[in-house]
Amino acid sequence: MIRTTVNEGVAEILLDAPPVNGLTDALLTELMETLSKLGGDPGVRAIVLGSAIPRRFCGGLDLPQFLKGTPSEAYAIVNKLYYQLYELQSSLPKPVIAAISGAVRGGGMSVAITCDMIVAAEDATFGYPELEVGLLPAIHFAHLPRIVGKPRAFDLLFTGRVFSAHEAQDLGLVGRVVKTEDVLSEARGLARVFAAKSPELMRLGKAAFVRATDNGYRQNAASAVDLVSTVFGTVDGQEGLAAFAEKRKPKWRGV
Repeated sequence: MIRTTVNEGVAEILLDAPPVNGLTDALLTELMETLSKLGGDPGVRAIVLGSAIPRRFCGGLDLPQFLKGTPSEAYAIVNKLYYQLYELQSSLPKPVIAAISGAVRGGGMSVAITCDMIVAAEDATFGYPELEVGLLPAIHFAHLPRIVGKPRAFDLLFTGRVFSAHEAQDLGLVGRVVKTEDVLSEARGLARVFAAKSPELMRLGKAAFVRATDNGYRQNAASAVDLVSTVFGTVDGQEGLAAFAEKRKPKWRGV
């Protein structure tokens, strides 16, 4: 599910879980183990995170698994995505650059924001469709308003509309937008720039940057995990997941 290469101090991680890199417990575990291993490798100075699947970065949580799993299993997966992955990325002594092409949705947005920088292809599209499938984009309630402002965050999170790479850049969510065929090479070039700098200063600088920009993320992440786990047990949460699995429109019944 994960492809990894290392070349001249730059590690490249490609998600490879067809058809859309749906986030399962196994994929998240493998991603975290890979990041941890590369983080401790002195021969790696910077990391690029991308996708081996054309036009798909990450479609978000693998929703059918939640219909089959228990509440405790759902809690464990969301905790891994919202909290543990961020903690790991924040503690890495080297930068991680997300190289995004194609669609990134829901939980895929959560993976992207744990990276230090995002480079997007012109064909990249973004969205928070959680409400459409009986969930809530809870971690982004804390994250997004600080970047784009309250009204625009409410628009994106509650309409669930898809938006382009250029709009994402204008909103401050994306650092660079490049031609689709150049997204990985652009990310690799940035990684080489970072890799050429003092690893000790990069470690100290990133740690200071994370402390300065955390803005209570850790506390908010814990609350977001609890909220999403609660939603999984609601009538409409179950209906949304079932409708998604059965490829039909949900019939909301909650009061």
